[in-house]
Amino acid sequence: MVNAKVAVMSALVTGLLSILAITNLCAEQLVLVEDGVSRAPIVIFENAPPMTRKAADELAEYIERTSGARPEVIAGKPDPLPAQAIWVGYQPVLDGLFPELDFDFQHPEEILIAANANHVVITGRDRWIPEHAAATGKQQEYGTANAVYTFLQDYLDVRWLWPGEYGIDVIKRVTIALAPFEYRYHPQIRGRAGMLYLSSGGKSYATGPDWVRHQRMLLGSLDFGGGHGFKDWWERFHKTHPEIFALQPDGSRGGGDKPYPGADTVKMCESNPVLWDLWLEDVAAQLESNPGRTVFSSAPNDSWASGWCVCENCRAWDHPDGEVRGFSWRGLSQEYVALSDRQVTFANVLARKLRERYPDKDYYVLMMPYGHSRPAPIAAVPDDNVFVLSVANFMFDRRELADRGSSRETTHRDQFDAWGDVASNLGWRPNTGSPHGMRNGGPLLYLKETMEDFRFIADNNCIGIFIDTLMEHWSTQGPLFYLMAQLAWNPYADGQAIMLDYYRRGFGPAAGIIEEYWDFLGENMGAQGEDAFYEKAYALLDRVDAAVAEAPELYRKRVEFLRVGIDFLYYTRQARQAMTRFKESNGQDTAAEDEARRLWIEKIHPLATHAEYPSAINWGPLRPRTGRLAGTFPDDLKRRW
Repeated sequence: MVNAKVAVMSALVTGLLSILAITNLCAEQLVLVEDGVSRAPIVIFENAPPMTRKAADELAEYIERTSGARPEVIAGKPDPLPAQAIWVGYQPVLDGLFPELDFDFQHPEEILIAANANHVVITGRDRWIPEHAAATGKQQEYGTANAVYTFLQDYLDVRWLWPGEYGIDVIKRVTIALAPFEYRYHPQIRGRAGMLYLSSGGKSYATGPDWVRHQRMLLGSLDFGGGHGFKDWWERFHKTHPEIFALQPDGSRGGGDKPYPGADTVKMCESNPVLWDLWLEDVAAQLESNPGRTVFSSAPNDSWASGWCVCENCRAWDHPDGEVRGFSWRGLSQEYVALSDRQVTFANVLARKLRERYPDKDYYVLMMPYGHSRPAPIAAVPDDNVFVLSVANFMFDRRELADRGSSRETTHRDQFDAWGDVASNLGWRPNTGSPHGMRNGGPLLYLKETMEDFRFIADNNCIGIFIDTLMEHWSTQGPLFYLMAQLAWNPYADGQAIMLDYYRRGFGPAAGIIEEYWDFLGENMGAQGEDAFYEKAYALLDRVDAAVAEAPELYRKRVEFLRVGIDFLYYTRQARQAMTRFKESNGQDTAAEDEARRLWIEKIHPLATHAEYPSAINWGPLRPRTGRLAGTFPDDLKRRW
């Protein structure tokens, strides 16, 4: 009996202590929304640039999506100050509200998110030119905007799984409260938009311009392209400045009247001071049209084995111990050493002139190790304002791919690793090709490899990524793009945890089955020509459907979204088979032609231009005139014959 009384008393005491602990915790927390009522307005600094203001408005939107309460957005310092507020971006009043915080950001894109008993601050290092930002919406650094999207993901639990409304996932709650905390971060990879440059570049057939912004891909501080730097120079200068073009073995400059290997692939005489001065004039012109620009290309034109300058001064920059490789000029082929030291020296010359012309600016010269400059240099070392954008094609399934120009059969991955030893600012620009028909909508699920690759490039001082080319077919490739976006922001994040969260947030009770589905697609990339592929894929989607049958409608819509991708692959395969029969009959099997046309009209085109799921398959790169679906479309094939 005594023991029973002790037990009861102990339980009462424990319960009381629990109640007191909960009460004390609630007292310490800052309540932003309580029982569906906003308790804290959003205050953004006065005259904020457009993208920062947009982030503040979206913060209000997602607080409303989560809780049903939309906070007021106030520009500038309120008078009187609210007792509680969410402060977006730095303004001087924050020094008094957060006396313990340092708002002097030392790193590009540095973000700071913190809460005390009364206020939240969401801010970061912002750089912008007011007139340019007002006209274009572009900033040089978007610390505050990226801090907002980080807050939404990490503290409000918002997920943007893929573009469009069905890819948005929020956790409903009537009360939003935060315990005091402080979080600082600055991303290593400052150039991220080039990973999905269709959406980041505002192409007419972009599928996810909002998505890349929410994922902090669009808003990087290293804005650069992945193309060649002198493509139009022959047209512009071959008459007025023939001396700036590569000396050929026949004594001509650039090939004379007929440029070699072509007008847009001709090489330059990189040791010529006239070229340096013209390049600086081009920089000034670029800044006139885009004063926010910070990266200027010195990348040589394409056709990497052909037409290089043989003048004495250019060759003096080459290292005699460089890897021997094969070169060609008109009517002549011979072996010569790699051009890596030459390319670094050229970039350094331009970088020093750039710094001399603009001493107070943080400008970079982009050089692009490609072809015969892929090996790391022997002696030359890139200056600290040279950005080395390596065309190292080890992405996805190319881990052991040897550089086809290498006489030593060095792999692209080893070349990138070697550049990491000498370059303080290294970028990655892989050419992807179309593994497993990925440009045509085929599955692309190199998840484990991507986790390893992003850690590898980060360990090698990578500060920017440009990928050529991902076509953004989200219903068959979406998990890869999501993983890449998350790892671009933090390449040391736990990739497995990211994916488990993706499956759980996207499909709730079917998370385990959807993981099995994506694993199956990843293990069978390129198998979309086989009946067994579709039997298994549809069977797995049927199981997902059954698992979410009693769940919210949103989950079923997401399964429909995935079905669009598999249906598209299935019917394009059927059309290709019909057109193969038509071709083999020498155009006599009109029934096969009619079948292919019917499939296009009734199935393929409606799926690729789906009104409810427009990002499932990206129709822009697949339209018949692009030729990417050649072999499936009757009129296209007949014309090609």
